[in-house]
Amino acid sequence: MSDAGDHHGVLVDLGRERPRVPVARNVSPIVPRASIAGRALVAVVAIMTFLASITTGAVLLVSASAAEWQSEVASEITIQVRPVVGRDIERDVTTVVNAVRGQPGILDVRPYTREESAKLLEPWLGSGLSLDDLPVPRMIVAQVAPGTRLDLEGLRGRVTQLVPSASVDDHRAWIDRMRSMTGATVFAGIGVLALVIVATIISVSFATRGAMAANRPIVEVLHFVGASDRYIANRFLRHFLRLGFEGGAIGCVAAMLMFGFSESIAKWFSGTPVGDQFAALLGTFSLRPSGYIVLVVQTVLIAAITAWASRSTLFATLDDID
Repeated sequence: MSDAGDHHGVLVDLGRERPRVPVARNVSPIVPRASIAGRALVAVVAIMTFLASITTGAVLLVSASAAEWQSEVASEITIQVRPVVGRDIERDVTTVVNAVRGQPGILDVRPYTREESAKLLEPWLGSGLSLDDLPVPRMIVAQVAPGTRLDLEGLRGRVTQLVPSASVDDHRAWIDRMRSMTGATVFAGIGVLALVIVATIISVSFATRGAMAANRPIVEVLHFVGASDRYIANRFLRHFLRLGFEGGAIGCVAAMLMFGFSESIAKWFSGTPVGDQFAALLGTFSLRPSGYIVLVVQTVLIAAITAWASRSTLFATLDDID
């Protein structure tokens, strides 16, 4: 018995030496950074940002082109002189030119020759046709000084009094159609952006719930040791904000590269029928520097929406856990 007691009672004096016990450190974040769900969310945000940037860029291009069209059309008035039996059309054209040229606010008046007026019909009638037997009207274009408000009714009355077969057009109907088209394009763009934002919020909400479900034991342990909801939410919020910025940057850069590449293609096709049609519709197909700034601001906004959607879902899920 004594031997057993002596055996168990032997103590080793280590002096100042103490065994070194390894301290466990949590070097990994609460939410894994390189998870499959995280990469999928980056891809979703990148695609949504790309679509939103393309939509915004197209709206900006159409709006800028429409503004140029309206400016050009509003700076001109067109007078049409129809040939009438018994009247000398050349004399009528000269009379109208002199009457319009004396009007205040008119910078220049240019009458089209008979050949130039007939050439305007080629897109509809084709080339090589003899228009000698057709009553082709003569066109007169007058340039209006910027900011000038013409007395159009007075000018129209004076011209028709001198030449009854003449008619004055200020292209107001075309300007109204351009404004309607621009408004419809902007409205459609806003609708697409709204759908993109809704899809982004839904994707982020599902991704947040998935991340919370995957890390539920960790969240419960943090609750058990006294961690507040704000502390836990901030860890998830930083994770999803980083994913939002990463995906948004990828989508924004891809959209900018696409617009730059499209501008180069437009220059290659310049002078061809296809290039002329695109130039007439979208101008030079190049965004202004302010347009690229809008795309960057939109990317930051999408990242902020991602963080906001994540935060809202986080607190709702934490309430369920509680």
